[in-house]
Amino acid sequence: MLISGVGMLGFRDPNGIRPLVFGSRRSTETKCVQHVIASESVAIDALGATLERDIRPGEAILFDCQGNMHTTFCQPEAKLSPCIFEYVYFARPDSVIEGVQVYESRLRMGERLAQKIIREHPNHEIDVVIPIPDTSRTSALQCAYTLNCPYREGFIKNRYIARTFIMPGQETRKKNVRLKLNTIKSEFRGKNVLLVDDSIVRGTTSREIVAMARDCGPKAVFFVSAAPEIRHPNVYGIDIPTRSELIAHNRTSDEIARNIGVDWLIYQDLADLEDAVRSINPQLEQFESSCFSGSYVTPEVDDDYIRKLDEDKRNSKKETKKQTPNGKQANDNNGQSPAGDCESIHNDKRRKTGAPFPML
Repeated sequence: MLISGVGMLGFRDPNGIRPLVFGSRRSTETKCVQHVIASESVAIDALGATLERDIRPGEAILFDCQGNMHTTFCQPEAKLSPCIFEYVYFARPDSVIEGVQVYESRLRMGERLAQKIIREHPNHEIDVVIPIPDTSRTSALQCAYTLNCPYREGFIKNRYIARTFIMPGQETRKKNVRLKLNTIKSEFRGKNVLLVDDSIVRGTTSREIVAMARDCGPKAVFFVSAAPEIRHPNVYGIDIPTRSELIAHNRTSDEIARNIGVDWLIYQDLADLEDAVRSINPQLEQFESSCFSGSYVTPEVDDDYIRKLDEDKRNSKKETKKQTPNGKQANDNNGQSPAGDCESIHNDKRRKTGAPFPML
């Protein structure tokens, strides 16, 4: 936040759920020290600055107009609980969050996925490992290496289509999967294919991707997710759907496998996911992993709060349908979400929920 005549202010929530860092550089023109505050270290790298450190939970930092740094704690420092989904999906792989290179953490996620495959399917007969672009590439690469299987690119991505899991309306999401991805058929034909994705939310995207793979004539299609089952909404700034819309809500892995059309499905265990990150920085004792565990780090988020959140989202959708012709949701940009890719980029994959934001 820039305050005219005062300086630049940044503050982090008291649980450190979302990342926030600061860095500095020396101006080539004035030779004075300049400061940068950003949600991810890559922004500091891009500006040619040096990462200084993560802003601590509950900490506020002010750089005044003379370049002096002032720091205080807005609330008593709580236990650091970074969002585990940042490492799975939201953060860029070249970012460093709390001393953890995101790329390295995703490699370790892939290794642990492979170890679980070997435990559950020792005679898996996988011929090829194919990532679902883009985020899962790193985990898929290490998974293939650990399994001693070839890694191949089987899907080519159209970068001008917005993210599908946050698009309004299931039919819009299904149509845009086909527009967003195209298959390299020779990588599927006649093979036992292992598809690797970072996570499964509604299942709509996964179902369409599996159907596209099946159209190429493989012997079998297997599926693994670098994240555990998403069974609960996120209330800390990520627009995860209502519980009833989540494919893993009240379903077993076998039921989900049948639903998306794969021969077998494996999810990452939450303990393995957390260990993949913690093994790089053992000081990270706990994580915000509520969308997997249903356990929230802020005490006011209870079952009543989640029920109210679900109800508000359902009512919001009903109102949207009433206000648009033929009960269809409003859409611009050829079926993309109204603001298209630009809004997704500016929001850095972080979309606010419709319910009141819990006190952090």
